Amino acid sequence: MTTYSQPDDAGHYGEFGGKYVPETLIPALEELESVYYHLKDDSEFQGELDELHREYTGRPSPLTYAPRLSDDLKLNIFLKREDLNHTGAHKINNTLGQILLARKMGKTRIIAETGAGQHGVATATVAAKFGLQCIVYMGEEDIRRQQLNVFRMELLGAEVRPVNSGSKTLKDATNEAIRDWVANVEDTYYLIGSVVGPHPYPMIVRDFQKIIGEETKEQFAAMSGGLPDALVACVGGGSNAIGIFYPFIDDDVQMYAVEASGLGLDTEKHAATMSLGSQGIFHGASSYLLHNDNGQVQLPHSISAGLDYPGIGPEHSYLKTSGRVKYLDATDNEAVQAFRWLSEKEGIIPALESAHALAVLQQRKTSMEKWDNVVVNLSGRGDKDVNTIADYLGKDLS
Repeated sequence: MTTYSQPDDAGHYGEFGGKYVPETLIPALEELESVYYHLKDDSEFQGELDELHREYTGRPSPLTYAPRLSDDLKLNIFLKREDLNHTGAHKINNTLGQILLARKMGKTRIIAETGAGQHGVATATVAAKFGLQCIVYMGEEDIRRQQLNVFRMELLGAEVRPVNSGSKTLKDATNEAIRDWVANVEDTYYLIGSVVGPHPYPMIVRDFQKIIGEETKEQFAAMSGGLPDALVACVGGGSNAIGIFYPFIDDDVQMYAVEASGLGLDTEKHAATMSLGSQGIFHGASSYLLHNDNGQVQLPHSISAGLDYPGIGPEHSYLKTSGRVKYLDATDNEAVQAFRWLSEKEGIIPALESAHALAVLQQRKTSMEKWDNVVVNLSGRGDKDVNTIADYLGKDLS
């Protein structure tokens, strides 16, 4: 029986969420909410999305047993293989859903923000498929780290606009995307990439990503007849984590979300929003974020461009304060070790984001004595991170 019922009608997850945006954007948000509620249970809309997932994304993604990791940890590790999706990550689940909404709303111009580039690639992909103009905002630091994905976006016909303010990362790219949206709201659809931003975006992105958890539940039951003991996922904004967690919230399953602690929680170089942040208003919603006593947002740091974000989705903030999900952290070095661990043990090169989730298991940062079966959401593949890893290890790929 389902008892979890977040958000409320105003888009609040307990004390988090809401709509904190310029007045000019309120009609756009209200239109989006109206269209989404009309279509979310529409059989024709859902049928089109299901067909796209089968024929274009390649869903369902496998649930893969990892025998050598399991032997190392003395428990059963399963990997939910979102890295095998078209475009190489979970992001395509959401972009396909939102591009269909944009078309229903008659929008002809798509804008997006990206950090690691996976959301940018997924947005450029669906815009190309449906013949829509696409502009992706990306921080200059992330462009440097993710040159492969930048080129992929350009090959797909998108315009990548560099952002040189602030830390030149995801936070700043999001700021520029919002400015663009305010200026061009009539013909522009802002395709947000995570469970962040003003209502109804966190709910919409969650609903398009919950296919991860729905498949996982069905696949694991077919393997074992029951439920896993625990789910583990990395968290920046939080879409891959909420995607696998949401269908299990009312079940007796432990859930762990892993954020980036960068160079360590005792330094200023981290993106540990849940560990060291507090409640505030950021990018249109009330949530946990990293900010100083004057309310200024602190610059985050992570070796992983996708986790290099000073905020988190409001639903995650609610799940933290309610105690339903435990939020852990992994450092840059621990993530690199886990990246190599999975690559060498199973022949699967993960995204650096996903490596943070693996790191808490490898480092045994949580009690696993009573666990038999753990599912890790492998949210993306690591092609995009090879240069970053090489730099970190002092390898010259030129």
